Amino acid sequence: MKKIQIVTDSTAYFTREDSIKNNINIVPLSVHFCGEVDEEGFPGDFESFFEKLENSNEFPTTSQPAVGDFAEVYKKAFEIGEEIIVIVISSELSGTHNSARLAADMVDADNITVIDSKTSAGNLKLLVEIATQLSEQGATRKKIEEEIIKQRENMSINLTVDTLEYLKRGGRLSNTTAFIGTLLNIKPVIGLVDGKLVPVGKERGKKKAMESIISKVPENVKRISIAHVQNISEAEQYKSELEKRFTNALITIDELGPVVGSHIGPKAIGLCSSW
Repeated sequence: MKKIQIVTDSTAYFTREDSIKNNINIVPLSVHFCGEVDEEGFPGDFESFFEKLENSNEFPTTSQPAVGDFAEVYKKAFEIGEEIIVIVISSELSGTHNSARLAADMVDADNITVIDSKTSAGNLKLLVEIATQLSEQGATRKKIEEEIIKQRENMSINLTVDTLEYLKRGGRLSNTTAFIGTLLNIKPVIGLVDGKLVPVGKERGKKKAMESIISKVPENVKRISIAHVQNISEAEQYKSELEKRFTNALITIDELGPVVGSHIGPKAIGLCSSW
């Protein structure tokens, strides 16, 4: 029996090895920066981008995959599967969902289900993992869709930054607000609400901001992804702390790439939680 093939985008931040091992089809978003356009790539590939970001006055822009990019992946997926489920970054953050849907209409809409994850990063990754496991167990496309829609309602993302510079560059903070915030060492807490990244709080200092983020994690949490931008040392410290507090949760560390990470900057960190 041919399994249902799972497709996602690069903001799930699967490693190249895991995507191959689990037969997950990745469609990359693109990053426009310093006159060049590159696919986002995989964790482990991001260091040079963020070094360039720190040393440039320019700010990158990102673009969703073209409809043709999804169509090409669908055609290849149909070579080894009879049906496809596509789970992509929140439609409030990117036009990726629209590209995926239009491509499905072009290729074979009756056998392709496109799901708006309403999330990204570690939580998107988890939804894809759930879909992959259910596919391997022989679940129907409808059953997988129902489970993904159910699970996406039991998730949260909260992040904080090391510096306000990248929120300012990306237009999320005015120069005046960023200047005053830097003087007072104010660190925002940015949450994913209804699929959008919005400010949900602010604290004096990054440590207090992370304390606030941890306090938002429900006691019945089943999985926590520590999401970071080139900040593995802090991520490992928080992993040790979280393992002591949430003894029944699976806690992992996931690296954020340019599409998400450029807006919050190097050393940003946060938690993707699901329950």
